[in-house]
Amino acid sequence: MQEGFNISVDEIPHEFVSILHKWKEDWNTFASDVLGVTLDVQQVEILTAIQHGRRISVRSGTARGKDFVAAVAAVCFLYLTPEFDLEKEQFHSTKVVLTAPTGRQIRNIMIPEISKLFNRAKFLPGRMLTTGIRMPDFPEWFLDGFKAQDENVEAWSGLHAPNVMVVVTEASGISQTTMDSIEGVLQGNSRLLIIFNPNRTIGEAYQSTKSPLYTKFKLNCMNAPNVINKIRENNGEITAEEFKELEIPGQVDFEWVDDKFRKPGWVTPIAETDVDPGKFDLKWDGKWFRPGNLFRVKVLGEFPEEGDDLLIPLSWIELSNEKWKAITESGAFDFSNNPKKLGVDVAGMGRDNSCFVHRHANYIHKVELIQNALKKETIHMEVAGRVKNELEKPGTFAFIDTIGEGAGVQSRLAEQGVTNAISVKFSQGAKGLRDLTGEREFANMRAYLYWALRDALNPAHDNTLALPPDDMLTEELADIHWEVQSNGKILIEPKDDIKQRIGRSPDIADGLVNTFYPERFIHQAASEVTDADEAGFF
Repeated sequence: MQEGFNISVDEIPHEFVSILHKWKEDWNTFASDVLGVTLDVQQVEILTAIQHGRRISVRSGTARGKDFVAAVAAVCFLYLTPEFDLEKEQFHSTKVVLTAPTGRQIRNIMIPEISKLFNRAKFLPGRMLTTGIRMPDFPEWFLDGFKAQDENVEAWSGLHAPNVMVVVTEASGISQTTMDSIEGVLQGNSRLLIIFNPNRTIGEAYQSTKSPLYTKFKLNCMNAPNVINKIRENNGEITAEEFKELEIPGQVDFEWVDDKFRKPGWVTPIAETDVDPGKFDLKWDGKWFRPGNLFRVKVLGEFPEEGDDLLIPLSWIELSNEKWKAITESGAFDFSNNPKKLGVDVAGMGRDNSCFVHRHANYIHKVELIQNALKKETIHMEVAGRVKNELEKPGTFAFIDTIGEGAGVQSRLAEQGVTNAISVKFSQGAKGLRDLTGEREFANMRAYLYWALRDALNPAHDNTLALPPDDMLTEELADIHWEVQSNGKILIEPKDDIKQRIGRSPDIADGLVNTFYPERFIHQAASEVTDADEAGFF
C-alpha cells in the first residue's frame, strides 16, 4: 500500500478547528462532513453508541457493513478525542488499536478501509502507513493494527493513554488470554468495540451478547437496505431509478440472499403449520423455510443452535423482549384483569439489592432492584414493608425465596397476619409436577420452576412470556444448563456454577421463577412438603 501524507498539525485549516466542537458532539456529522460516508440506519445507531458508550458488541451476517462502521468509528475516535494546547505544551493523546486473529484481516480488510476514509477526507493530519496512521509531531497519537497473539501479551502493556480505543474484528476467534490483556488498557476515556460473525457459542464475543457491560447490536442481512429496497422495487413500491439512488455499494444485496434460499443445506422448506419463531423460520418468495446453521450465521447474524444442555436459548429471550416492547408500546395491557404475582429474592450477605419481579399473567411488567439497609434486621423490616404494601392490592400474591434472608421477611409478614405471601423453597420436592408435555419430571422445586420458565419462553407454545429487555436478566437466563439424572428426572446445575461463570448470583432469574410456583402447592400444609437435597451436576 502506498504511504499517504495529508498535513501536519499546525497546518490544519481554520475551518476544521472552528467546527471541531460540532463534530465532537456528533460523530455522525463528522462521518458525513469530513469522511464523506453514508451510513445506514443501524450503522448510525452503532456509531452513536460507540461515541457515548464504553463497550459495544456487533454481531453480523456476511457483508453487512460491520467492518466499515468499525473503521469509521476508529477514525472518529482518533481525531475527535485528543485534547491539546500547543502554547502550554499540554496534550492528551489518543491511541487506537485494531486487532484480529489473523494478519490478513488487518492488512486486507481493516487497514484498507481506514486508508479510504483517510484519503477521502483530504485535510486530516497525519501519515497513512501500511499498518495505520501516525502523527509525526506526536508519537503518542496514532492508529495501529496488528495480529492478536496470545504469546505476545506484552504488546498491550504500552498502550495506556488518556484516550484508548480497541477494535477487535472477527472477535469469535480471539482467545480469552488476549481479551484479558486488552482489559488492562481499557482505562480513562476508553472504548472496546468487538465485531464478529457469530460462529461460536463460547468466548468473549458470545458472552458479550448477554453481558450488561455491552451495548449490543445485530446486523441481519434480511434487513439490509439493498435487500429491503430490492424487495420494494420488485413489489412496485419504488422505481429502478429510486433503488439505484438508495443502493449502498459493497453491502450485501438481494441476489446473494436469494441464492442462499436455493443452496442445499442452508434452509429447509417447511409447511406454514410447522412455523416456529424460535427457530427463526422465515418466509421468502411466498414459501416458508427453516434456516440451518449456515444461514443462521451468515445471513441472519444468529449463533448456531445451542447445545442440548442449555436451558433457555438466547433467541427465545430476544423474541420475548420484542413481545414485551410491542405490549408496552401499545399501552393496551389490562392490569385490572390480571392480578400481580410478585417474585421476591431478598439480599443476603455481600449483596446490596433485593429483587422484585412484577408479573401479570404472561407479562413481566418490570424488574425492580431495591437498595437495602446495612443491618439484617432493617433489611427484613424494609422488604417486608414493601411486600405488604404490594399485597394490599386485590388478588396479589408474593412468592418469596425463603432459603436464606427471605425467611426473616416471611416470618415478619406471618407475624402481621399476611396470608398471601408464599414461601418458596428450591429444595422442596416436586412430586407430581410435570412439564407442559406431561412427560418430564423434576428432581426438586428449583428444577420444576426453571423448566416452567423455559416452557413459558418457548416460542412453539402459545401466549409466550413477555420479558423486559434487561441485560442482567438476559445474562442470567442465557447461561443455565441442565441434565437428566439416572432416575430420569430433570436437574438444573447448582447456583454456584452459574455464579462462577457470570460473576454474581442469578438473583433476578430466581425472583422471576418464584412467580411460577404451582398453585396447588400454595395452600399445602408444610408437613406435607418433602424436601429433596440438590444433587451434584455432571
